[in-house]
Amino acid sequence: MMLSTIMTTTFWILLSILGVVVLWFIAIYNGFIRLITRAKEAWADIDVQLKRRYDLIPNLMETVKGYAAHEKGILERVTQLRVQAMAAQGVEKRGEIENILTASLKTLFAVSENYPQLKANENFLELQRELSDTENKIQAARRFYNTNVRDLNIKTDSFPSNLIAKIFNFSKMEFFELEEEAAKEPVKVNF
Repeated sequence: MMLSTIMTTTFWILLSILGVVVLWFIAIYNGFIRLITRAKEAWADIDVQLKRRYDLIPNLMETVKGYAAHEKGILERVTQLRVQAMAAQGVEKRGEIENILTASLKTLFAVSENYPQLKANENFLELQRELSDTENKIQAARRFYNTNVRDLNIKTDSFPSNLIAKIFNFSKMEFFELEEEAAKEPVKVNF
């Protein structure tokens, strides 16, 4: 009878330990799923803002075209970069193209300084405001994305959650970073 009681107690202790391990395992797994989902959601937010930016660029180009016809090279470059940015795949490639596009937009706005009629154009001023607002939203979306990626990457590298990451092939994600210092500043559209 004593042996039966000890075996029963041992069985319940082992079952309790196993239950705690299973619950811990489930919690870690669900944590990874939550972080991955948040990072994907954040990337979708970046995509939305970039799409808004891409939609503004043709309108801006048409407005500038009428005033700055001899600046054709800059206008073509911005248009070409817009197409490349829309087609870019992967976080790193997208970041590279976005850096170049941002710099080209800065050049476009610098060139528009030479055209007082353009600076006074109501449509151009509204497009500037919208683009400035979009740039701010892109920056916020990048920060949100990078925060979620940071949390995922920390969990992927930290013990003991890294064991579960290896079992289920959860991997680190890339940050959406700006490479050049000039591109880290938002596009200035004040005239």
